[in-house]
Amino acid sequence: MIRAKLWFRCAAMHDPVTPVIVQPALIGWEAKQRRVELQIERAFTGEELVRRMKGWVTVNPDKVIEVVSQFGRLKVLDDRDLVIEFETVEDLEALEKALREHFGNEVEAELVKKR
Repeated sequence: MIRAKLWFRCAAMHDPVTPVIVQPALIGWEAKQRRVELQIERAFTGEELVRRMKGWVTVNPDKVIEVVSQFGRLKVLDDRDLVIEFETVEDLEALEKALREHFGNEVEAELVKKR
């Protein structure tokens, strides 16, 4: 399995940024007729995390998801880090080329070295 980080250009500071999960989402319910004391804590999926970047980065996250999904799979690793998983190095190289064609230098994939 080959993994890469997905970097976006920050709309405000123009630095490369990648989203990370600092704290999972806490979801609860409000009932009309009674009190519900139920909450669940859940991390975002890779696609959900990328979609949350809308307005914070210089590209449309939905378009990025569309391009990335042709070559790999967005995933949240260790409940924190956004990565793209690939089957082959050729898939990573093809994605890098597609990202340049679609987004210029606004989005890039960077190979994650194995620890």
